[in-house]
Amino acid sequence: MTETILLTILIFTAALLYASVGHGGASGYLAAMALFNLAPDVMKPTALVLNLFVASVGTIRYAQAGCFSWHIFWPFAVLSIPCAFLGGKWTLPVATYKIILGLVLLFAAWRLAVKQSAHAPTTQKPIVLPAALALGAAIGLLSGLTGVGGGIFLSPLLLLLGWADVRKTAGVSAAFILVNSAAGLLGHLESVKSLPGQILWWAPAALLGGILGAELGSRRLTPLIMRRMLAVVLVVAGLKMLLTR
Repeated sequence: MTETILLTILIFTAALLYASVGHGGASGYLAAMALFNLAPDVMKPTALVLNLFVASVGTIRYAQAGCFSWHIFWPFAVLSIPCAFLGGKWTLPVATYKIILGLVLLFAAWRLAVKQSAHAPTTQKPIVLPAALALGAAIGLLSGLTGVGGGIFLSPLLLLLGWADVRKTAGVSAAFILVNSAAGLLGHLESVKSLPGQILWWAPAALLGGILGAELGSRRLTPLIMRRMLAVVLVVAGLKMLLTR
């Protein structure tokens, strides 16, 4: 029971902080579950289900705040959805999954620790369609394989390439995570049978954190110090994935 409560608190915190920047929080949930030694076949579907709750809230809230852009969203989503479905159908060997997930968590830690506005473009550039299609496909496949929604990869690309500002990036990322999480889960629908009973605790915690985080993020960015605290958790979990087989 103590472990369930602690994991619930971590999931709530991850949902709040990730939703504040337009993310679903899957890398945070995966990190928390890794720290508590949950099996990979449990981690992947659980993270995707929690992502659906948080990304749904974020998509609605950011759209209402005028932070969503269809012309930025669709070039990335059109191929990411089928690729996330294919990635969801593939089951990686445990050792391979841990290596890939460990690297993803370390990347996510870096993304949380860096101030988003530092990479915000001064002027928005037009999206290069072939590049957007290829990047969306690659992110979708990785999302389905690991159980993340893909926003942690899409956000820095949009900012670094100058294709969206910080607020538009958050709104587009939330919707991108929603469709990828749904596609990845559909691709491996039988994995839902592996969902633990504790999901009845974790889902409401993620939903509440997502609501609060999306409200905070659509109005003002979460304090950087809070995101860096979560980044430390991701680093520990990422190293644990890489160093244990």
